[in-house]
Amino acid sequence: MPITPENLPRHELIGLKAEVVESEDENQTGIKGEVLDETQNTLRIRDKQVEKKISVFRFTLPSGEKVKVDGELIAKRPEERVDMKLPGKWEHPD
Repeated sequence: MPITPENLPRHELIGLKAEVVESEDENQTGIKGEVLDETQNTLRIRDKQVEKKISVFRFTLPSGEKVKVDGELIAKRPEERVDMKLPGKWEHPD
């Protein structure tokens, strides 16, 4: 199944390009690069660990489309996200 804005939270995030567009930790805002690893609570973007729950991310899909996702929505193990219901907390960036 191709990755779309609607189903992005259910997909594997490793390998996608991501940028931290907002974070409660101002040192994490602006971090961007490829997602190299993921845990329940963090994404590793380049060589930085970024907390999911306190951040908002902009992911670039393989199609080139950009999608903004609240980290609270993806603050689960990847295998737990596969079957979750999506509440519509994603949006296209302006």
